[in-house]
Amino acid sequence: MSSALIVIDFQNAVLSEPPAWQADIMLERIAGLIARARAAGVPVIYVQHDTADSDWAAGTHGWQFPALIAPQPQDHVSAKNSCDAFRQTGLQQHLAQAGITTIYVCGYATEFCIDTSVRRAASLELATVVISDAHTTRDRPHLAAPAIVEHHNWVWRQLLNPGNPVTLCTADAVPF
Repeated sequence: MSSALIVIDFQNAVLSEPPAWQADIMLERIAGLIARARAAGVPVIYVQHDTADSDWAAGTHGWQFPALIAPQPQDHVSAKNSCDAFRQTGLQQHLAQAGITTIYVCGYATEFCIDTSVRRAASLELATVVISDAHTTRDRPHLAAPAIVEHHNWVWRQLLNPGNPVTLCTADAVPF
């Protein structure tokens, strides 16, 4: 089974005011995961969100990845403009062509792009592992970011996907 690390939408906009919950900690943690993946020969795939007329607009500072985790020439970058990393992108085709059947997911925003992409990946029969302490979001009007992260980690553990459950592990437990 071939695996890849997928970094979803952890772009400079995540660090802008107000920054996402524990953004600096997540940045360091994701940088460590990327370094470990590269050292082990595990592909690193970036999903890059683009929303026109926003901090996420293509070509803006917010749209770019932080220097600490910037893609390298050997990395694949998949552009998207919806919460689903697979919708109208070449991500599924890239994974299939590369023989990748297991994905380790980290990044931003837990309740939007991470959740949508995790559910889609599982429904596509990819072995989907959420790195439970390497995704984040911002406080929302009705719920604080730590509660959103905790809730989604719980939901993914309970998600019914017979034969291909979503699993979770901490960054320290990722096997690369």
